[in-house]
Amino acid sequence: MNEFVARLSRLDSCAVSDALDKLGLKGSVTGIERFSTDRRITGQVLTVKLDRAEGRTNTRHLCTTAIDAAKPGDIIVVEQRTGLDAASWGGNLSIGAQVRGVAGVIVEGPARDIDDSRKLDFTVFARSHTARTARGRIVEVATNEPITVGDVIVSPGDYVIADASAVVFVAQSEIERVLEAAEGIMQREDALAQAIRSGTPISQVMAGNYENMLKKA
Repeated sequence: MNEFVARLSRLDSCAVSDALDKLGLKGSVTGIERFSTDRRITGQVLTVKLDRAEGRTNTRHLCTTAIDAAKPGDIIVVEQRTGLDAASWGGNLSIGAQVRGVAGVIVEGPARDIDDSRKLDFTVFARSHTARTARGRIVEVATNEPITVGDVIVSPGDYVIADASAVVFVAQSEIERVLEAAEGIMQREDALAQAIRSGTPISQVMAGNYENMLKKA
């Protein structure tokens, strides 16, 4: 685990999203749900882009190139924005990814075999779930090229944190200053929480502190 991933793993998606807001950067994606495990995942990204088959066939099974290229702790991110109800990830892919030490998968599109991934204890985030196969419907068109998730451009090697609140991406070029901002925000949030627990009226604790937290110094 590199230093940046280690630091990211001590945060949550909300602190990182707030840091992006503070710095005027995009990266937070809502509406992608965690369908297996209760884990927060953090790591660097490998990307896969899928498209309508339209008569084309896969030379390799979709997502297997990314799995073979993955290093332990990596997170595979799949774009399938065709609008087709066709699975972009399934149970055997979860097995293969888990064997490689992949931390999880994030799918901008449907995934299937959710029960299998739960039994494996492998983390799957996806826009939706389905039982419908990819066969004859979608094909892989790119691996480790920029993709789009929500309204965020995601490049190979970018960083991601995903939990029950959201999926948040951070560009490699911005990771250090985003982490510094997020760590400061989390420290301030922790201080607010401690003051509330100690009995200070919440209206007093939050007055001014919360709204001003993201102001630039």
